[in-house]
Amino acid sequence: MSAIQQTAEIDSKIDLGVSDAGDAELVATIDKATQAISQKEFAAALSLLLPLMSEHSRNEEILYLVAVAQRYLGDTGSALATLTSLVACAPNHGRAYQEEGHNHRVLGDAEAALRAYSWACHYNPALEASYKGQLQMLRQLDRPQLHEQVSAQLKQLLSQPKPLVAVVDLISQGKLLKAEDLCRQFMLRDPANVEGMRLLADIGCRLGVLDDAETLLSSAHDLAPNNIPVHIDYIQTLRKRQRFVDARAEAQKLLASSPNNPQFISLAAVEAMQSGEFDEALGLFSRVLEYLPGDSLTLTSIGHAQKTQGDYDAAVASYHLALANNSGHGEAYYSLANLKVYQFSDDEVASMQAHVLQPRLAHNDRVYMNFALGKAFEDRERFAESFEYYEQGNALKKAQSRYRASSMTEDIAAQKVACTRDLFESKNDAGCQAPDPLFILGLPRAGSTLVEQILASHSLVDGTLELPNILSLSQRLRRLGQGRGAGKLARERDDYDAYPANLAQLSSAQLTEFGEEFIEQTAVHRAGSPFFIDKMPNNFRHIGLIKLILPNAKIIDARRGSMACCFSGFKQLFAEGQEFSYSLEDIGTYYSDYVDLMAHWDEVLPGFVHRIENEKLIDDLEGEVRKLLDFCGLPFEQACVEFHRNKRNVRTPSSEQVRQPISKSGVDQWRNYSNYLDPLRNALGGLSHE
Repeated sequence: MSAIQQTAEIDSKIDLGVSDAGDAELVATIDKATQAISQKEFAAALSLLLPLMSEHSRNEEILYLVAVAQRYLGDTGSALATLTSLVACAPNHGRAYQEEGHNHRVLGDAEAALRAYSWACHYNPALEASYKGQLQMLRQLDRPQLHEQVSAQLKQLLSQPKPLVAVVDLISQGKLLKAEDLCRQFMLRDPANVEGMRLLADIGCRLGVLDDAETLLSSAHDLAPNNIPVHIDYIQTLRKRQRFVDARAEAQKLLASSPNNPQFISLAAVEAMQSGEFDEALGLFSRVLEYLPGDSLTLTSIGHAQKTQGDYDAAVASYHLALANNSGHGEAYYSLANLKVYQFSDDEVASMQAHVLQPRLAHNDRVYMNFALGKAFEDRERFAESFEYYEQGNALKKAQSRYRASSMTEDIAAQKVACTRDLFESKNDAGCQAPDPLFILGLPRAGSTLVEQILASHSLVDGTLELPNILSLSQRLRRLGQGRGAGKLARERDDYDAYPANLAQLSSAQLTEFGEEFIEQTAVHRAGSPFFIDKMPNNFRHIGLIKLILPNAKIIDARRGSMACCFSGFKQLFAEGQEFSYSLEDIGTYYSDYVDLMAHWDEVLPGFVHRIENEKLIDDLEGEVRKLLDFCGLPFEQACVEFHRNKRNVRTPSSEQVRQPISKSGVDQWRNYSNYLDPLRNALGGLSHE
């Protein structure tokens, strides 16, 4: 039997798994090519696909199908070249790595095939063919221990109902709505299936519907209290909902069940850190190192805890130790860069440059290092090289993202249509009357952390976090309009319009309940002061919702000049939630949409929003602070002007900056990159002249 035949036997069914394409003509051509491959007419498929390559050179579907056809035609060299292009566009494409494994197997390179099959299973745990490919390579390489491990993984996969395996596959491809529909269909037949509940919760988390996910995982955990994956997912979901006390309690229960398990110790450490118990977290991380000496992830986590506490030197030392144990650990390099005041040595720069040239560097490590190198060359005033690295890092992130600027523009336009002055007048008796929340919103890197630090320095104000509650509520209302349920509301009626149009359909009692729920859910973050801050920047999209449920809340719009704000966002690697920042065009469009929507809020809710411009705050700190405190109904306190003396924990990228007196040093930094920013200027239009 030939190697090609053997590989075809592993991949007994040509499981194309392609995602949805764009326009109708392109879809039709791809469908025709897919059919041709399914019928083993590989040459015919290539004749359809290759003419599309020049115009659609980064289309994942086309690249994948071309690679499959090339392999089956015996052209492994071309197939591998096509797959290299595909992985560059879609670094998490599990089937691309599976195809790579098949080709290396044909070429007789067992080590390369094994690596590729392993990556395939990492990115898509539903790929049976890749587990079988690993097993064949491990037998050939005589590695019985790894063979046993992979065999157990395959056995676990095969034990799952086929619909759930298909759900995992769809999730891995990013087809979340299809995955949700299939999973729900399965759950109708087997409503107590714990793995189905876990997968549905996973989809909910990815879609931002965290309350539904928590409910599912809580039920699954009750049904199977010894199911470790369910318990871990439950803890992580509680954390995402910022229910840190509950997450910590569950992590402690898990640790008590196996006190010497380093994974459980590490999880307990993370939850202690999230709860503000940093000394406890550091002690637990130290225990992890007893089992995993020199573990770079643990050392980096220790650095994060130390940074949050304001112990700069200790954080730097921990990041350095992580790199001493693993020079390719990108997160440690980026963590140093993200301190903002750290400057890389020439040796550190050379090390990062060498690593990013390695073709097998893990994707996340490559992203981290590109952003860190951008910062390193910025500090050296070598702005052309700096921009190139920032651009490469963002391109890698954008390749993983399904963000579309046009969709966000449509969402913002819908807010303007739904949230009219008439709506607010008709609901003027609604909402929870508590004056407690102070919302700081706008765009990231606009100075919101500085405004937060100023307000949190006041004796009557608690600084908290970027709270997800408003975004979560908006998702519940969005799903309500999609007929996908939203708790008790879904049981009351099933004919709601899409959010935000359905705001008009909510009763005063419902809006009041939502406001009370917000106050109740956020209480865990407060330390007893009359007022508290929610610093989620994306809340600017939901000011209408905030007004309806919390009419006495205060809204502070932290604004910064367009070019400075957008470029600062472009060179910042955000943990999550800011996918518009991965291209200059997208972030410019987002800024324009933001300004447009804020103008709408000013018109329909006059006086509800206080705008504080970063440049004015820097020029006249005390004057702007007094205006801010007056708006919030707070007496003036000198501590607000001397905010840098506040020793509170700060978890944002600006943590080191707000621990220093105010400075003008960053106002015009974007001008160093002016020659490269035409795409941003074009997206901003007239706003670029601010």
